[in-house]
Amino acid sequence: MRIIRDFKMPNLKFKKIEMNDIPNMEDVKVDYEKVKEAEEKKKNKRGPYPATEYKTIKEVFIRSMKNYADYPVILQKPNHKEPYRKYTYKEFGEDVVGFGSKLIKMLPKNARVVIVSETTYGWYVSYMALLCGAGIAVPVDKELPDNELENVINRAKATAVIFSARKKDSVKKIANNLPTVKYFIEMDSDEHIIDKQMGMNYLIEEGKEIWNQGDTSYMDIEIDPEEFKVLIFTSGTTSKSKGVMLCNRNLAANINAVSEYVKLSTDDMLFSILPLHHTYESTIGFLLPFAVGASVAICEGLRYIVPDLQEAKPTAMLAVPLLIENLYKKINETIKKSKKEPIVNSMIGVTNVFKGFGIDIKRKVFKEILDNLGGNIRIIVSAAAPIDAKIAKWVEDIGIKFLQGYGLTETAPIAALTPEYEASRYASTGKAVKDTEIKLINPNEDGEGELLIKGPTVMLGYYEDEKATEEVMKDGYFCSGDIGKIDKDGYIYITGRSKNVIVTQNGKNIYPEEIELTLGDIPEIQECMVYGKKESEDAHDKELIITARIIPNYTKIEEIYGKNLSDDEIYKIIWNKVKENNKKLTSYKAVKKIEIKKDEFEKTTTMKIKRYAEINKTLGISIKNRNI
Repeated sequence: MRIIRDFKMPNLKFKKIEMNDIPNMEDVKVDYEKVKEAEEKKKNKRGPYPATEYKTIKEVFIRSMKNYADYPVILQKPNHKEPYRKYTYKEFGEDVVGFGSKLIKMLPKNARVVIVSETTYGWYVSYMALLCGAGIAVPVDKELPDNELENVINRAKATAVIFSARKKDSVKKIANNLPTVKYFIEMDSDEHIIDKQMGMNYLIEEGKEIWNQGDTSYMDIEIDPEEFKVLIFTSGTTSKSKGVMLCNRNLAANINAVSEYVKLSTDDMLFSILPLHHTYESTIGFLLPFAVGASVAICEGLRYIVPDLQEAKPTAMLAVPLLIENLYKKINETIKKSKKEPIVNSMIGVTNVFKGFGIDIKRKVFKEILDNLGGNIRIIVSAAAPIDAKIAKWVEDIGIKFLQGYGLTETAPIAALTPEYEASRYASTGKAVKDTEIKLINPNEDGEGELLIKGPTVMLGYYEDEKATEEVMKDGYFCSGDIGKIDKDGYIYITGRSKNVIVTQNGKNIYPEEIELTLGDIPEIQECMVYGKKESEDAHDKELIITARIIPNYTKIEEIYGKNLSDDEIYKIIWNKVKENNKKLTSYKAVKKIEIKKDEFEKTTTMKIKRYAEINKTLGISIKNRNI
């Protein structure tokens, strides 16, 4: 649904890397008792962590308010120049109860409430207040054009809209076209009620008065785990958005499932970069750490990733491959410019040998690199799209545990995850989580089939669309539309999307994501999309040409080949690189045509290319075609 136009990763800047503090390997003493213990641990593989058994998010809220009152929960910068302001669980809890207590006096039961905002403290308070009984939360993409925002609010039949100051003008423009909306609530505003307009801070204070007078009706609300509580409109890359209906059971099951595979504590701090209207960030990036007393530091925006990491010093981060790839490239460019590439590569090899004997000195050796990321990062989780296994391995080579997750909005979102206590399988998106079954349907000769998911994280259904729900739910299984393999240990390997598959005339299935990963290794290519292009206008001719639409990496090309190159010269450079890459592929997967694209790909907010929009483009883009 959401399209990011002209999306570009910022130019991340890291300090010069000297690598002067590397410990002398001769001074590293080997404790053979520890080596023996490490070998025993390998033989006796560690199992899952004890899992939580929550039924609702209100249970989580009540427990965390009791156990972690004085711990920080949200860190937010008032502005770029001021330091992070810490909100404690106690402050947060009082604001949630205050807001909820007031909202239930204003709204009918199960009223739909739209939240449209950048990541901010007010978003978290609003979402939690609704999950605990104030209404049905409808988190919406803050980047939606006004007409689409209007459409979503009307489709949801929202009674109230909670918005940030940055969205005030957009909401004001469409207010008269929203017949069901009775309340417009501005975050971080003290304004009293004037007609339909009011400030969230004012409502919170009013609600605290209600609570202080002994009215506990908000906290007395019992939450049905199966009741429709969250409505999320997907930003799918293939078709019109669908409304996904989620319940407390879905969200609580995610917390329970992940707690078995990853251990977080009050010492942990997550770094919030991704948009909260996606369940990946709102569930795993907020509700999960909230359940264990951890905190969340809000990143001010992509351009501030590096300074915010260095100030907040988080221990874990959820990311998408595009972000991780950019961190990898920028850090390695810094290492290369510092002429430290040989020593870094050498130390990766040495520390891997030591780690094999149970002696992990990576964080000491690569401290200078890790300090660029704040110094405390111990876990990075990648999801939403495939990532190059080479990059995943590099993350672990410098001392950070790399995990991958798999799921969809329809699974709220986690269906599979890498257990942190098992050795990483970099090409895999993990294994099925607690109480979830994932199986293949109609696997081909290569063992690839569509992934079907069954478990407590699977959605209630699509909003006001029984037909669409029936199409994806088969005998209790959700048909994901993702194609993949499952190995003997239950690890899942995603090959592609069934809707993206290119079927050749002789019946071969080609998954563009596979080819895109190999093309992504070419330094001269910034980004690409592979698809099957119909050459002939003859309806009977079904042959599809494997085509790569490519955005060149002009900076790298200039660095390697010089300045002032013509379009034809750049084309030939890319063409030759693609031909070289074809040698790594099975012949029928070879790219036969390339298109040079000069503008950015349209993307969702999780930075996935909008394939259907790109393929259907006929106007407004500059593409140069040539057969190979």
